[in-house]
Amino acid sequence: MKREAYGVKRWDACSACWLLFMIVSMMGVLASQALAESLITAPQDVRVFDTPSDSGESLTVQWAPAPGDSPDIRYQVLVGDAATTDPQKLTVVGEFPSNSKYVRDVKTAWWTRTAEKTWHQVMIKSAKGLEIKNDQPYAVAVATVQGDQRVFSSLHVAASSANWFNWNQLNNLIIGLSFAGLVFYAINYAKRHEIFLRRIPGLDAVDEAIGRATELGKPILYLTGAHDLHDPSTIAAAVILGKVAKRAALYETELMVPHREPITMAVCQEITKQAYLEAGKPDLFKDDANFFITSDQFSYTAAVDGIMLRKKPAANFFMGHYFAESLLLTETGASTGAIQIAGTDADHQLPFFVTTCDYTLIGEELYAASAYLSKEPVQIGTLRGQDIGKAVILVVLGVGAVLATVGVVTGAQWPQLALDLFRDLK
Repeated sequence: MKREAYGVKRWDACSACWLLFMIVSMMGVLASQALAESLITAPQDVRVFDTPSDSGESLTVQWAPAPGDSPDIRYQVLVGDAATTDPQKLTVVGEFPSNSKYVRDVKTAWWTRTAEKTWHQVMIKSAKGLEIKNDQPYAVAVATVQGDQRVFSSLHVAASSANWFNWNQLNNLIIGLSFAGLVFYAINYAKRHEIFLRRIPGLDAVDEAIGRATELGKPILYLTGAHDLHDPSTIAAAVILGKVAKRAALYETELMVPHREPITMAVCQEITKQAYLEAGKPDLFKDDANFFITSDQFSYTAAVDGIMLRKKPAANFFMGHYFAESLLLTETGASTGAIQIAGTDADHQLPFFVTTCDYTLIGEELYAASAYLSKEPVQIGTLRGQDIGKAVILVVLGVGAVLATVGVVTGAQWPQLALDLFRDLK
């Protein structure tokens, strides 16, 4: 009995000691964690410099990530006068969690990065209460904040300035020069060799339409669309007008070109006059062949419909960009029995043109019309160079889609480096 009692007492003593040891150890661990959490360090390796490749009025701040970066810890970016020596007197211009604002989040080219992708980066710009001026120095500091604690980095002084060259868009410059070189090569090739152009029925019918108007002794009606000369389709329509006017001059057929834009009318007058000179019939040119009606959409439409019903032109050309007036114009022209040729890049109006016109130039056929009609090597070479450039773009899109998929599936970084070569980076 005594041995058993002694053994029980001895076991209880050992258990108590072990339990006490465990409690003390856990308290030590908790105390260490609390001490570690209460200690925050100032941002390390802070860099402040003028933002490269921009128009000025901004500064870039970078600093190394800390092991304790988490949503509970925040960073503050402070800016003030360059003469300031106390960081607490600076103005806070940004505050965010310490696990955000990285170099990898900024859309810049990899060939212009000045720090690792895991570093923090913030751009300081003019805002309410702060104006960043070029060539004026500013004091900048970064602070680590947790609760009531705030630890500052050392002060850095930097000034912003405008840059002459945007190195982030170096790839776009190279691509642009490459395409320009490709077009010049195609033009030189077209001057020495014959280049095949796909047959466009609508343009083949231009001579037929003008010839029909000549046989019937009726005029030709030509419209340049609803937009002004800022629109490429209007420019294409004006260029095609020159080809049509030259044929009309050769056949001595009356040409009528009503306009909605005064500037477009003035340009088309000169184009028509030049076409008559090239055809050797300057005496047949009439200043009022190009005339202004009104800028109002449906007033213009009603006036042109009236011209169609009174003059009954044998050939109607609808080139350029159109809106709701397209169907009203072409239906009236079809009712008079005229042969109608349309060309537009307005996809929402193509169904109406296809339904009511004899021939329709779809999309880029409108832009190719000038080269197709003139057969000039410069225009044909330009068209061929653009086609090759479009083919290259399609190939790049296909390869880029494959590389992007590989990067997402494997997590590799090299596909993104290749894709950056074709991105439009700021």
